[in-house]
Amino acid sequence: MNNSILIVDDDPNVISAIKRSLMEEPYTFFTANNGIEGLNILKDHRIKLVISDEKMPGMTGTEFLSAVKNLFPETVRIMLTGHASIQAAMKAVNNGEIYRFFSKPWDDIVLNLSIRSAIEKYNLEEENRRLLKTVKRQASELRQLEKKHPGITSLEKDPEGHFVLPEISENDEELSEIIKQSGIKKRGK
Repeated sequence: MNNSILIVDDDPNVISAIKRSLMEEPYTFFTANNGIEGLNILKDHRIKLVISDEKMPGMTGTEFLSAVKNLFPETVRIMLTGHASIQAAMKAVNNGEIYRFFSKPWDDIVLNLSIRSAIEKYNLEEENRRLLKTVKRQASELRQLEKKHPGITSLEKDPEGHFVLPEISENDEELSEIIKQSGIKKRGK
């Protein structure tokens, strides 16, 4: 699984410093000098984490992260700024739903741990989305099966703990195959 990070900052030294501090980590880096470039990268690549500066030409980090939230809500967002203020932090949290806020200069260890945690957060949420999709698909399949064979989703167990079904026509090949694969016994068999 690709752990992709987008770093958006108009200062190339900041981008280099972040990449250097993460050199030992298994990340793929994308970089942009401003919010517009960042959004274009996000359109073309699956990015798990965005780290953005606040003060950039054309679009502030708060505006950029707010756009990321709206267009790519699954992407985790971190703000990094040299111009920390309570107002900027609150605005970023409220508008961009950022995961973390860091002031420049940052502590490499804390930033690295936060990035690792953000990637883990993304991966867990992605797994949750996948599982939810599977559950919804299975529920739909059960509804279709129940329509075709009323009562089939109401299973009972016999005294030995085996699932049993009410009488169902022997002519239904699809259902017979499902029963055979599941190991479910028919009532009276």
